[in-house]
Amino acid sequence: MADLPTKKTTTLVDIEVRNKLLYLKLQGPQVGQRESPIISQEVEPYLKAAGKDLKHFIIDLQNVTFISSMGLGVCIALRNKAAAAGAKPILFGTSADLLKLLAMMKITQMYSLAKNQSELDMLLRS
Repeated sequence: MADLPTKKTTTLVDIEVRNKLLYLKLQGPQVGQRESPIISQEVEPYLKAAGKDLKHFIIDLQNVTFISSMGLGVCIALRNKAAAAGAKPILFGTSADLLKLLAMMKITQMYSLAKNQSELDMLLRS
């Protein structure tokens, strides 16, 4: 991770690395066809650089109200890369409507879910 900053902010995603944790806050309100490849391009170098040192991978969806099929694909691809590195994938702050979509597409089975900060803190301790 030496050549990547520990914090990076773009118009689509905030990326933060700390204590074997990679935290992504998607800026929303949508993750569609235009946003998906850009987000993936921003995040993948961090996953690659972290390698097996990564313990937790968090996607914060508090600002997201809509995810297209391409956005769902990015969630799956990033989760797979994080899991391959040994990281526990977590979705945080998902709205009720978005959670229904993620559950219908079975993406909720790929991630641990944290509705609020206390649930996230509990998952990070495990």
